[in-house]
Amino acid sequence: MLYLSRRIDFSATHVYRVPAWSEEENRRVFGKCNNPSGHGHDYKLEIMVKGTLNEKSGIVVNTTEIKQIAHSFVSEELDGKFLDREHPFFQQRIPTTENLVHYIWHSLENRFEGCELHRIRLHENHYLSAEMEGGSMTRLTRKYHFCAAHRLHSNDLSPEENVALFGKCNNPHGHGHNYYLDVTVQGEPDPITGMIIHLSELDEIVETVVLDKFDHKHLNLDTEEFKDLNPTSEVVAMVIYNMLHPHLPQLHKIGLWETEKNYFEYDGTGEQT
Repeated sequence: MLYLSRRIDFSATHVYRVPAWSEEENRRVFGKCNNPSGHGHDYKLEIMVKGTLNEKSGIVVNTTEIKQIAHSFVSEELDGKFLDREHPFFQQRIPTTENLVHYIWHSLENRFEGCELHRIRLHENHYLSAEMEGGSMTRLTRKYHFCAAHRLHSNDLSPEENVALFGKCNNPHGHGHNYYLDVTVQGEPDPITGMIIHLSELDEIVETVVLDKFDHKHLNLDTEEFKDLNPTSEVVAMVIYNMLHPHLPQLHKIGLWETEKNYFEYDGTGEQT
């Protein structure tokens, strides 16, 4: 099985609002997204299909066909629209990122010939995205940022072995990173709010449970979590997952960007990548 993807960009406007609620309740739940005049995004839609190789052509499917189908759908239904005022589906449902990706998936699911829709991922902005795969629940990813120092050093290794394994990262004074943390939850969007979890609730949990403890700290010296652990990014990702899971039953996985080149994730099954 081979996988290939295509990205389509579009712009749209929307507002989060439940007509049956009071103004105060709408503002409390949706915050700035409740602005009656609406707000907009430059969305990035990633479409991945899968199929078997055509031995004569050497391709699974012509990516131009994917582009034409996807671009036609996006252009007709989404691009340049005020979604909850102009689109019939979103006149009945709040156009949250979760509801959008759910609608796009079911709209495109059976449109491709010679291949099968595998996954779509919709980026609302740099800090928020949603995705769907065949047979999976909707997933929402929120990105956070914290700065921290650490020293990579194992008490089970000799000083020489630590230097050989970790190099400059074994500097006794430590070194630091601008970490980016991806928190992914999964579930069915609430039929009223269109959300898997209220973003304000998610933000508060991550801020309180993780960021307040790690941001602008030396992980080896200032935190209880790494008092007896070597804070490699593999371990940091696993620790953060275990910190958040009791507070987030919808938690699917943790992704940790140590640098733009180094990414680690943990999903609670004991596997890091």
